[in-house]
Amino acid sequence: MFLKILDRLEEIIIATLMALATALIFVAVVQRYAAATPALYAYVHWIDLSWAQELCIYMFVWMAKFGAAYGVRTGIHVGVDVLVNKLPERMFRKGVLVSLAAGAIFTGIIGTLGASLVWELSHTSQSTPDLELPVWIVYLAIPCGSYLMCFRFLQVAWVFARTGELPHHDVAHVEGIEQVEEADAAGAMLNPKPVSGERG
Repeated sequence: MFLKILDRLEEIIIATLMALATALIFVAVVQRYAAATPALYAYVHWIDLSWAQELCIYMFVWMAKFGAAYGVRTGIHVGVDVLVNKLPERMFRKGVLVSLAAGAIFTGIIGTLGASLVWELSHTSQSTPDLELPVWIVYLAIPCGSYLMCFRFLQVAWVFARTGELPHHDVAHVEGIEQVEEADAAGAMLNPKPVSGERG
């Protein structure tokens, strides 16, 4: 139950940040080029978006940190596994577990260093230039994302140790396509095309 909630929360955070950043960039670009169109400029000139670029950068940073954890969970995270895949069958299992443990240790260290940085920054009065947010809020992405990624490495290692299965992402697979293909196949069975030479 906890894992399902965490998985869903992770996806919601990534999708929400991506949607908000895209919408904000779109509005900022429209406003920037609206001066050439007086009718459009009348609707958007009053909006002050001097802070938009800074906020989009922060949203993309948070999105990237949570996206990396999502990538580990689903098997789409970039990894150099050439050496592990070349190992003989009896050593492959150990190689995968060592690789996953190394990822967990590395991200755990980064998360701890990030938490230390956030703690130090929270005791200062530093703020961001445009939004004037406390800087520690922005840098909180490092420990949050890194610890989540560490957890995902451990989760994948646990599943692999028990079942021998790794998350795998088929690059040719597009979500929703299988339903279309199944519907096309069902439609073809119900309404077969006449063979050339047959009369319709």
